[in-house]
Amino acid sequence: MRLVLVCMALTGALVSPALAHIGLQQANCLASGIAHPLTGPDHILAMVAVGLWSVLAGGWAIWVWPTAFVATMLTGFAVASLGLHIPFVEPAIFASIVALGLFVALAVKAPLWFGAAVTALFAFFHGHAHGTEAITLGPIPFAAGFALATAGLHAVGIGLGVFAERSIGKVALRAMGVVAALGGVASIAG
Repeated sequence: MRLVLVCMALTGALVSPALAHIGLQQANCLASGIAHPLTGPDHILAMVAVGLWSVLAGGWAIWVWPTAFVATMLTGFAVASLGLHIPFVEPAIFASIVALGLFVALAVKAPLWFGAAVTALFAFFHGHAHGTEAITLGPIPFAAGFALATAGLHAVGIGLGVFAERSIGKVALRAMGVVAALGGVASIAG
């Protein structure tokens, strides 16, 4: 658990504000909600990393961590939709990519409750960013779409993790974590 806290502290030192969620044209339909997480590398990397990390943890984490992410992401969305401003949203999103990637790369072991809390914390910021962008007439279909796409990206991460672990080994799974962490660092720099 100390390693988890160290990784989170280090990623906090790396991040800076940026616009990770740009180009949203219309956030009032299911299709735009589904498309949004699939068109941003920040979303893809973080969501897949949650799936990969849950595979490394095994057991109930495969279900609990992605579920905690989606549920808390919707809470963050609701908070933003109510107009409540939360500071450091973009830095927290970038930190989530780097931290989750590092958790996979370093095969960080975490108790079930702690992994759920960490993924939920990051999810709140992802959801808040979506909610800030979706201040239009139809946020509910958009929220349903991005929740569905997020769950799908978690499933992709789980599938990749299970495949890598069974066919190649944990080294391949951890290498995917390195790719996610480096993608997060590249997003920060870009």
